[in-house]
Amino acid sequence: MSLALYGHPFSSYTQKVLIALYENGTPFEFRSIGPDTPQHAAEWLQRWPLRKFPLLVDGARNVAETSIIIEYLQLAHPGPVRLLPTDPVAALDMRFLDRFFDLHVMNWVQHAVNGALTGDDAKRREGLALATEKLELAYAWLDGQLGGRAWAAGPDFSMADCAAAPALFYADWTHPISETHGVLRAYRARLLARPSFARAVEEARPFRPLFPLGAPDRD
Repeated sequence: MSLALYGHPFSSYTQKVLIALYENGTPFEFRSIGPDTPQHAAEWLQRWPLRKFPLLVDGARNVAETSIIIEYLQLAHPGPVRLLPTDPVAALDMRFLDRFFDLHVMNWVQHAVNGALTGDDAKRREGLALATEKLELAYAWLDGQLGGRAWAAGPDFSMADCAAAPALFYADWTHPISETHGVLRAYRARLLARPSFARAVEEARPFRPLFPLGAPDRD
């Protein structure tokens, strides 16, 4: 059985894994979860009842959680682009940045989105205010951290960049990265120009009206 990925094109975490797959040209079947494909949702929930996507299926093996999926792909289906360093210390530094983008960037975007999804104006404002505060802290740290680097963990594109691309994409929609953070803005632009992420962005473009905070007319 070939690889299959359950997820949605507009999902940041689905995009994180799609980038890894596209980087290496790894053959897989994308099983989009939505109202037009109820069979995919049923299969997904049978395999992973915790209702989180993406989920990678490789034969009888179900692999959940984005960072674990990408590490699994590196082990079981390696390609020309190595997304995890061979040096264990460098790999640890890279894993930290991967977690930083998930926990300190994307997590706060999701917090703002969840507030907007309630339909309650007060909760929307509260969610966005806290997300703005936390994202400003993350932006400032990243602007200093990324100076002199082509990619998040150094000269090579890695799993940390797979995490950074959708996280910063949606973060800038939620709370725009100011011009004072020029290093971070330039890094986000490099991510958008990377063919693997550019492909994921284009595939998700039809779903932009779903963004509850309002998708800007850019990117």
